[in-house]
Amino acid sequence: QVQLVESGGGSVQAGGSLRLSCAASGYTYSSYCMGWVRQAPGTEREGVATIDSDGSTTYADSVKGRFTISIDNAKNTLYLQMNSLKPEDTAMYYCAADRWCNRYDRADFGYWGQGTQVTVSS
Repeated sequence: QVQLVESGGGSVQAGGSLRLSCAASGYTYSSYCMGWVRQAPGTEREGVATIDSDGSTTYADSVKGRFTISIDNAKNTLYLQMNSLKPEDTAMYYCAADRWCNRYDRADFGYWGQGTQVTVSS
């Protein structure tokens, strides 16, 4: 059974940085797509970034140039480095995984973590 456990959320002032981590276990496929999805109260889920087993990455326009997704395969850990944070980045951030990336929906995943809260104050 796939398990995804996020950590690293917290509160930060605008302009600050945070790094989210996601420890993955139980995934047995050689190919994968992993990503970060966020959701603020009263809004739809937004696919923030994805990375696949080929190392290809995609980003939402709202975070390009500020966020970086990466993966350490030896540690089975996914990361999201978030710099130049803005109040509008405030949301619950979820780690997610599946066998393939959906090129039309960055938030389409079959496996999800429990989420970690990020709050950015102005």
